[in-house]
Amino acid sequence: MRYGHPAAGADSRFAEPVPDMVKQFVVYFYRHIRERNVREIHTMYDTSFAKLSERFYKTSSWPPVDAVADLVDQDHVFCLLYKEMYFRHLYAVAQPSLEQRAESWDNYCSLFNVVLHGNVNMQLPNAWLWDMVDEFIYQFQSFAQYRGRLQNKAPEELQMLRKCASAGVWDVLSVLNYLQALIDKSGVVKELSTEGGAQRFNETEGYEQHSSNVLPMVGYFSLVGLLRVHSLFGDYHGALKALAPINPFVTKHLFTPKIAGCNITLYYYGGFCYLMQRRYLDAAKAFNLVLSYIARVKQYHARSAQYDQILKKNEQIYALLAITTALCPAANNLLDENILNALQEKSADKISKMKNGSENAFEDLFSYACPKFVTAAPPSLDNPNINTNQEAYRLQLRCFLGLIHEQRHLPTLKQFLKLYTSISLPKLASLMELDEATVRGQLLVLKAASFCKTWSGTGDATEGTVHAAADVDFYIDINEAGTELVHVSDTKVVRRQGEFLARHISKFADIVRDLNTPELPNVPLAPAPMTATY
Repeated sequence: MRYGHPAAGADSRFAEPVPDMVKQFVVYFYRHIRERNVREIHTMYDTSFAKLSERFYKTSSWPPVDAVADLVDQDHVFCLLYKEMYFRHLYAVAQPSLEQRAESWDNYCSLFNVVLHGNVNMQLPNAWLWDMVDEFIYQFQSFAQYRGRLQNKAPEELQMLRKCASAGVWDVLSVLNYLQALIDKSGVVKELSTEGGAQRFNETEGYEQHSSNVLPMVGYFSLVGLLRVHSLFGDYHGALKALAPINPFVTKHLFTPKIAGCNITLYYYGGFCYLMQRRYLDAAKAFNLVLSYIARVKQYHARSAQYDQILKKNEQIYALLAITTALCPAANNLLDENILNALQEKSADKISKMKNGSENAFEDLFSYACPKFVTAAPPSLDNPNINTNQEAYRLQLRCFLGLIHEQRHLPTLKQFLKLYTSISLPKLASLMELDEATVRGQLLVLKAASFCKTWSGTGDATEGTVHAAADVDFYIDINEAGTELVHVSDTKVVRRQGEFLARHISKFADIVRDLNTPELPNVPLAPAPMTATY
């Protein structure tokens, strides 16, 4: 999750002395990492770092690693971790230069290579490990957008972009390969696919006395990272397939609710993928789950640097849910009452316009709530006067609006069908002021929209069976005179008390589990030898 606001002057304080409080922070942070004291590491990472940033580096970067390396005995791995935090803060307060973007890429490569090929013996907070994966993808996305704006770039900058391209800096395949390598090396897919594996993973959380949690948790979070990356490219089936053993609807075995940013990312991108694949019932279920989750946990993040981003994602998900219910009114039956009420308060006017066929209302909500798409292919550096930044977004918008345009007559059609038990096709066409061929086509579109694929309880997130999702049901017959008749059936909404009770029982079980969850283990503070391996 991102935090902070852009500012200038990121490198202006490199020449200034390092404050004593910052030196003490670095020394103690290093000590606690060496001693595997997860509780203190988390406090310093989540609280102390933010406070020091606010006090000393609100509009500038932290001291470079060279300024603090002697304080930590030039420890290679700690310096990599420090630079990871350094660049994340830099991205939050300033617009990084191309050199800094490339340096951050090199640091992530070095850090992930240590995790993949080194003897990692650290215990790090799971929240930090998620932030690493999340920031890695964010910086890739930021670089893709930076690379797409070629106007006003100096020849030297274009030349350096060519060098970055040849070196694979923030290359699409390199990013995907690192995420996949972390998943494969961690063995998380095998662990979660075994009987009871997901539950064991959820219960241990990786904090074991004599092992490291870094590789297992980074591998787990990389599954969600792949979902996000594929979504940014518009590969929605591949995005859901990348989740593999993590199924967003089997909530009792999910680890993601313990990390707010990870859980919101999982359901935001997962729900968006379902929406774009016309799996509206699954999209509604995903959005309902995450909105209920945000309503429960947002108060605990009120002082967090991520609070504003959580609130923004909450509004975006409500916008996507409004689109979902406008396209598939049956999705309303899957929403909790408080979510449904909040949706009406926030988007009643927009939903009414969308149900009346307003393409502008659909476009406004889609533009506000969709991910910041990126193009996988880099732009041609031989034509510096182009801007390819919006190409991916415009492509996805055209695909989405194409669906809306295809269904442009459905609101009027459904209004007339609800007035009759049967009506001839010529009369229906006359009432709609359209020709019979167009009305016949719209009836076929409506019939196709009356069914959607929905996850049925088995398989991964891409699996499912076709379910009815119609608010108007009909069939076409031909009478003795050879005239086509549209027969309209009564559609009764059956309240699913079983699902309602099961959902609330599951919520109660989650509350009890959270109340009974033991605190993070307090690893003994006996000083570890300074030559210990990572």
